Amino acid sequence: MPIHIGLAGWGDHDRLYVPSAKAGSKLRQYAKHFPVVEVDSTFYAIQSRERFGKWLEDTPDTLHFLVKAYQGMTGHQRGPSVPASETNEMYAAFRDMLEPVIAAGRLTAALFQYPPWFDCTQANVRILRETKERMKGIPCALEFRHQSWFTEEFREKTLAFMEREQWMHSVCDEPQAGAGSVPTVLRATDALSTIVRFHGRNVSGWTQASAPNWREVRYLYRYSDEELLDWVGKLRLLEQQSEHIHVIFNNNSGGDAADNAKRLMEMLGLARPDGGEPNEPPPPVVEQLDLF
Repeated sequence: MPIHIGLAGWGDHDRLYVPSAKAGSKLRQYAKHFPVVEVDSTFYAIQSRERFGKWLEDTPDTLHFLVKAYQGMTGHQRGPSVPASETNEMYAAFRDMLEPVIAAGRLTAALFQYPPWFDCTQANVRILRETKERMKGIPCALEFRHQSWFTEEFREKTLAFMEREQWMHSVCDEPQAGAGSVPTVLRATDALSTIVRFHGRNVSGWTQASAPNWREVRYLYRYSDEELLDWVGKLRLLEQQSEHIHVIFNNNSGGDAADNAKRLMEMLGLARPDGGEPNEPPPPVVEQLDLF
């Protein structure tokens, strides 16, 4: 199936799992529902290759991983410039972490999502070139959070640059809330894969970075059937440009991501990886009895 639908993370979607499911079993249960998952923990800390190996062992070959780049690699950690030696070590550790999932043929891409202050400048274009060189041989997706990349003046140049440098386009559905958000640009830059990420449309919550519960408010949104149906046509358009479309729902705050993902699967006529209908309960996971 050329369209693959999944969620950002697997720990926060309790309605997917049997009651009292252990944390260690959730990814295995998740894999019955969806064929792709976004790994967000790698944004906060580079994980060990052993942990990735465990995730692979626990899941069937039908599950593929979209792995978010570490925040130190995308400039989210403001402050003094990191010495080149530390930058080299950071990228080496990230690449080493990915080796098991690459060897298993289950890496969708490494996702480089840049912060809202990463605007369209020569210096930042140079950073993107350097990043792509450091990630040579590994499929990479690029997501902007500053609208300057897609203004009328720079949109075609941005897309041509991404195609030339072999960046997959991470197409966004998100609130249009000023310079720190990007429009939905329905253009693939890689013939093999395109990413689509649904962030919700909570305009009022998108820019409240100073609020104590900002992250929860930002992604608190439930897509309507009308909005999802509109995306069926958009995905079919992208499908003509790229062999695989990987769709990730990131509107997790209210527990809406899984419901929206399953509803879109129904609209597209997609079955679950285990062959079931999207909203049909999968067979229960048999847990080994924990006696001690």
